[in-house]
Amino acid sequence: MSGDTRHDAGLAALVAQRLALVADVSALTAEAQRLNQKLSGIEMEVLRMQLEIGRHGGRAELVQDLRDVEESAEAIRQACIESEDRIAATEGKVADVDRAIARATSDIRGDKP
Repeated sequence: MSGDTRHDAGLAALVAQRLALVADVSALTAEAQRLNQKLSGIEMEVLRMQLEIGRHGGRAELVQDLRDVEESAEAIRQACIESEDRIAATEGKVADVDRAIARATSDIRGDKP
């Protein structure tokens, strides 16, 4: 395999890796959006329950339901944070690959390596 062929194969591998990482970011972003939508719905339920308690008093069952919903909201908030962390980590990998591609193509562009 000649140097150009190896270079082209290496560059193709980097581009394929970048494409896979971008697909991962897209999937992770979709999951984050789903979680945020779910959280918004739960937060609306919390507000509804709080209004109900304010209007009619805090029946034990309703207060317990509110606690349960607030716990669900907190679990979703934590999942959102974890999702954001995964997105940031994957975006960092994309940036690493972008730098590798830039190094691999610097001679083609006439840049200094």
